[in-house]
Formats: sequence, structure tokens, C-alpha cells
Amino acid sequence: MSKECTRDVTPAPYHPHPKSWPDTGLHAAWLGHSTVLLKIDGFTILTDPVFSPRIGLNFGPVTIGIKRLIQVAAPVKDLPRIDLIVLSHAHMDHFDMPSLRHLENGRTQVVTAAHTADLLRPKRYEHVHELRWRESTQAGAARVTAFEVAHWGARMRSDVYRGYNGYVIEIGSRRIVFGGDTAYTNCFKQIRSTKPLHLAIMPIGAYDPWIRVHCNPEQAWDMANDAGAEYVLPVHHQTFTLSREAKLEPIERLLDAAGAATDRVCLQSIGQEFHI
Repeated sequence: MSKECTRDVTPAPYHPHPKSWPDTGLHAAWLGHSTVLLKIDGFTILTDPVFSPRIGLNFGPVTIGIKRLIQVAAPVKDLPRIDLIVLSHAHMDHFDMPSLRHLENGRTQVVTAAHTADLLRPKRYEHVHELRWRESTQAGAARVTAFEVAHWGARMRSDVYRGYNGYVIEIGSRRIVFGGDTAYTNCFKQIRSTKPLHLAIMPIGAYDPWIRVHCNPEQAWDMANDAGAEYVLPVHHQTFTLSREAKLEPIERLLDAAGAATDRVCLQSIGQEFHI
């Protein structure tokens, strides 16, 4: 434990510059774990924001829990104002209270899973939308639809009533999937459409030994293909030690699964940017 407390957190290998992104096109940066910054035709979205040095139980300014391996690629102060925060479920590595408090803004909307808004301070945001599977809402420029994934939503052992979602996000002609956390499921086939799916943000880590609730990289690749994704942005790896696989094993296995289509894996390291 003492070694963990004194261990240095490695700087992110890359640092994005989102304030310089244009207001047209699709732009993305992986900030760490499942936190992705998107800018789609000028509309900014942040998925599962975790900027804290630790995740776990919060006691005032102190958090007791797992320490980051790699620093967040861009602190909140270096980001543009966020129009929409998308929260997949209430697990502490996806629904970080200090980060969400820091992001509170009367011009920011939030989409979250059913029975999780009570963890937020809704009046400090423009609007908080709770979605069940197959429900949709309009949040600013974004049409967001929740879909079923294979996971669970309880933050503590007793609150098993909390929901958990994947999302399809549509802005104009752009379509994005945020897979949240999921084991392998056929549900991604159900969101395939005649409309193009430009990007799938897919979790690829924490499968050993938790394969019943977290997909492995090959399964993530298959589910992104089931949804018809043009590009895959892998998340949920390299940031925290949540399982037994080696730090770089998930991305290496994903690239192997992609075979000759590795150019479809649009980001591999924390801090990298992707632009269409």
C-alpha cells in the first residue's frame, strides 16, 4: 500500500489541443480511461469524465481508492465549455463525483442512466436527462438514444436498481456510439442502421478475470463491426489497474483482431486526437 501511495503517476504521452479544433467536422481526443472529448460541428461532448488522481469513495477532499497510472491528457481548464456530458453508469471509474462537481455549468446538459440523477446536483446544470434502454432525448444539438449493454449499474452493493446504458449520439448526419461498459452482447447488432456510423467508442480492458461483465478486445471489435462502425476508438485501458491483464495487452490484442484494418483503430494512446 505504501508503494502505491508514493508511486508517481506517469504524464500522458500526448496532449490534445481541443480549443483549436474547428467548428465543422468530427473531432475526438482520448483523455484517459473512458473519458473522450468530442466536438461535432461545434457541439462539445464529454463521456464518463474522470479527471481525479484517484477513483473511489470520497470523504470531503480525500478519495480512498485506486490511483491513476497515467495523468489525464488535458485538465478541465484546457477544455472548451462542454455542451453535453454523457454518463454510462454509476461505477466510480465512470461517474467520478469530484470531476462532475468541477464540470457543473448552467449551460451544460447531462444524459445519464435511469436512477442515477440523484448522485448529481441537477440544478447546477442546464438539464439532466435520465434514460432507460430504447429511450431518446434531445440535448442541444444532440439526439441521444440509450441501448442495452451487458453490465450492471450499482455504485454500492445495495443500490442494484441503478441503470446502465450504451448510447447512440446523432448530430446532423454524424452518428457516434458510446459503448460504456459491457461484456459481449448481441445488442450492438440492433443499433445497426442504413445510416453511416462514423465512430464507435468501445471498452477493451478489465476482462481478466471479469469477462462476464467486461468484453475482451476481440469481442469489442466484433461488436463495433456488428454496429457498422467505420472507426473504433478503444477506451477503458491503460489508465487504472482494474484487472490482471498487462497494461498494453488490450490495445495489442485489438490491433491483432483488426488485422489488415488497423487504420480503423483511430486512437491507441492517451492524449491522441482524431479528426474527420
